[in-house]
Amino acid sequence: MRNLRALRVRFWVETGLAVTTALLALLTVVAPTWIEAVFGLDPDRGNGEVEWALVAVLVLVATTLTVLARGSRAQLASAT
Repeated sequence: MRNLRALRVRFWVETGLAVTTALLALLTVVAPTWIEAVFGLDPDRGNGEVEWALVAVLVLVATTLTVLARGSRAQLASAT
């Protein structure tokens, strides 16, 4: 029973983080200057390299978390 609860929590954490990182990636594609507005930094001096690198990393993280969440969901389905 305790393992089932931990698995449920893990699934929801992975899912929540996957959605959050995907939304941040989408936000960065649509409005890439949000980084400068929020943090007050312009590390690439306006050429957009940092923003595109951030999109790539966020998509990779979101994809990884989605795969992990699917695995947790499959474990939950087999446990119940």
